[in-house]
Amino acid sequence: MDITQMGHELRALTDRAGIEDLVGRYARSLDERVLDEEWAAAFLTEDVTVEWPVGTLHGRGAVLELVRRAMAPFGPTVHLATGTVVEVDGDRASARGALLSTHVLADGAGELFVSAGHLDNELVRTADGWRIARQSLRIAWTRGTPPAPATGSGAGATAETGAEAGEGAEAGTG
Repeated sequence: MDITQMGHELRALTDRAGIEDLVGRYARSLDERVLDEEWAAAFLTEDVTVEWPVGTLHGRGAVLELVRRAMAPFGPTVHLATGTVVEVDGDRASARGALLSTHVLADGAGELFVSAGHLDNELVRTADGWRIARQSLRIAWTRGTPPAPATGSGAGATAETGAEAGEGAEAGTG
């Protein structure tokens, strides 16, 4: 293997590691709840599109607002992104894996709402590193009682959205 080929291999490995790190940090960030513009810019392109169980949203601001509202009905949460398979093609990549989201409802009853599904991300390389340009969350199953539908204006988040928005956010927020 010559030095040029080694350079290509090294870049492929660092790209893959960076993308896996981004997906993992994204899932964990939903639990940390610092959901502000800096959070959104760290993970999403300005013109991101998300396809979550509640519908399709366009733009980082719309996604941020839905993730905030979706996470509001929950106390502690744990989002696990696992089994991520990364494919890199120049400055574009895909990261496909599973998302398991456990939520404690904030209503004081201590009930759980759990969802599991498939999280598919399309990413682009930016000046600041890899960012999610498109995300799709397909829920495979849920357990427990979802919270009451979110209220307020905007993207029309529902109780199920609340669980999945971060997953996408876990696709949102699951």
